Amino acid sequence: MLPQGLVLDLAANQSFYEAGYLLADIYYLEKLEFSDSLSEKCPVFLPPSASMAEPAILISLLWKERTRREMKTDTQPEKPTTTRRTVRKTRRKAPRKTEEQTATADAPVVEEYWEPSMFKVAPMEGRMRFHDFNLPDPLLHAIADIGFSYCTPIQAEILPSTLFGRDAFGRAQTGTGKTAAFLITVIAGMLNNPIQGKRESGTPRVLIIAPTRELVLQITEEARQLTKYCRLKLIAVFGGMDYDRQRKLLAGDPVDIVVATPGRLLDFSRRRDLSLKKVETLILDEADRMLDMGFIPDVRKIIYSTPPKENRQTMLFSATLTEAITRLAAAWTKNPVTVEIDPEQVAVSTVDQIVYIVTAREKFALLYNIIVKQDLKSVLIFCNRKDEVARLAGKLTRYGINCAEISGDVDQKKRIARLDGFKAGKIRVLVATDVAARGIHIEGMNHVINFTLPRDPEDYVHRIGRTGRAGAEGTSISFADDGDAFYLPDIEAFIERKLDCIEPEDEWLILPEVPPARKARAQTRPRPPRRKRE
Repeated sequence: MLPQGLVLDLAANQSFYEAGYLLADIYYLEKLEFSDSLSEKCPVFLPPSASMAEPAILISLLWKERTRREMKTDTQPEKPTTTRRTVRKTRRKAPRKTEEQTATADAPVVEEYWEPSMFKVAPMEGRMRFHDFNLPDPLLHAIADIGFSYCTPIQAEILPSTLFGRDAFGRAQTGTGKTAAFLITVIAGMLNNPIQGKRESGTPRVLIIAPTRELVLQITEEARQLTKYCRLKLIAVFGGMDYDRQRKLLAGDPVDIVVATPGRLLDFSRRRDLSLKKVETLILDEADRMLDMGFIPDVRKIIYSTPPKENRQTMLFSATLTEAITRLAAAWTKNPVTVEIDPEQVAVSTVDQIVYIVTAREKFALLYNIIVKQDLKSVLIFCNRKDEVARLAGKLTRYGINCAEISGDVDQKKRIARLDGFKAGKIRVLVATDVAARGIHIEGMNHVINFTLPRDPEDYVHRIGRTGRAGAEGTSISFADDGDAFYLPDIEAFIERKLDCIEPEDEWLILPEVPPARKARAQTRPRPPRRKRE
């Protein structure tokens, strides 16, 4: 039995939710009657840091937990006894989590007690906090977990308008915080305006279109983090993955957000596996890239399948503002709030740019010594061609550097696996073509190296934009040999800054001998002798 005069001393590092569970254990096990006061049986001493809360919080948590346990006891059927063999068989049949389905409708809303006062960000003159937008608590909780404190310039400019349903159009490259800006807008909108009643499968409320699979996966991952405490279902749709599996996901529980590439999305729409008639918000990310890749005709067909622009919210973002992009924005949006974040401003303000003058033969030696002598842990290296990527990755591997490559010749599943390994720190160096130059956000990656300079100045900005993201500092290193040096003036004109070119010290151009190949650890089994034919 519970001893009289029990004292629950709530330590400073315990949450109210933990206290509620502890009290629930006490009341449930001892079968005590519950009242609106904690009575003399279990007085509670709160720590000084928790003095802002009232005991009513504990009362509420206790009541909910006890009710939940009683309902579970009354309704839970007896589990049939199964053998270990049956259990293993059931586990093998359990569906595996895929890249396309990053959030499910039955995900828990909130795992622990949380309130906005726990997200402490001091007011700062000239900076806007996420507290200032009156966001739903589950969304603000996720923002706090991610570590966002103050809005980036693009977030501060568009959120006051888009949160109230206004369209948006602007120039902003990846790394400026635009992805979080439009995701916060749509998540807040769905939480504040839930749909009552039954919904049909395959009818998303939000449609996000991006030009590449990598960018789709990046947006999906960020959306998964922001919907951590929300009951929202999220699906990524793109080519190179199992079509039937994606179709089954769309045919399951009603989906809230679909992030897709144009081609695969159009396939599902044509086969009526996906209906876009109830889309409330349409987002087009990197519209200039979709224009360059020839996706605009497909995008037009998709947009015509959604409600008219008067009945939906539309946000269109592009890294560059050309006349063609401006015309598309005028046709697809209504009275949008316009924002421009200059790419050259982003590149100059957050990335330390270094250019080494070297010969083509000296490039690899300099690259090797930069990685080894500076002990770089996470490096993204860009080449212009797929064959250059393969040769460089192979040579780095021979010199004992943990390396992987990403290009158009690498199939989608391997690209995803290698990107995940690079993000997790399992791969030290990633060599890539410009397929990875946009939309890839990797935490803690401070160095980008241009082994060959890009021919287009915009690609230079997109490459170095993989580091120094969202206001963080980064370093870009470029090698300019006799052929690449001719592209420097166009890059300097584009970013409106003179790049300082330096010559490396002689010792950095000395390449050590190739390490001896490792002997195979495992002995191969001897093959049985072949039978001679008579």
